[in-house]
Amino acid sequence: QVQLVESGGGLVQAGGSLRLSCAASGRTFSSYAMGWFRQAPGKEREFIGAITRSGGSTYYEDSVKGRFTISRDNAKNTVYLQMNSLKPEDTANYYCYLRTPANTYWGQGTQVTVSS
Repeated sequence: QVQLVESGGGLVQAGGSLRLSCAASGRTFSSYAMGWFRQAPGKEREFIGAITRSGGSTYYEDSVKGRFTISRDNAKNTVYLQMNSLKPEDTANYYCYLRTPANTYWGQGTQVTVSS
């Protein structure tokens, strides 16, 4: 069974930065792609970006390109989301996921609030 635990959320002013972490256990971490979604109140869950299992390639949703960076440390079984130039519209609960051929696993989420 895969367990994913996010951390690093909080309250930040517009223009600020946060780094989220997602620690994984229960699987061979480096074998799978991982990524991040977010969900704001009253809205559907939105894809932010993903990273391949080696970390060699990353993909981003247009609204976060150039501001957010996904990375991973396979030795630490952790994936990161560095968020810069944050905007109030980035306020949401942020979830990491790990995708295997059979399943997609989710963390419990971490709240990010950006004040104007």
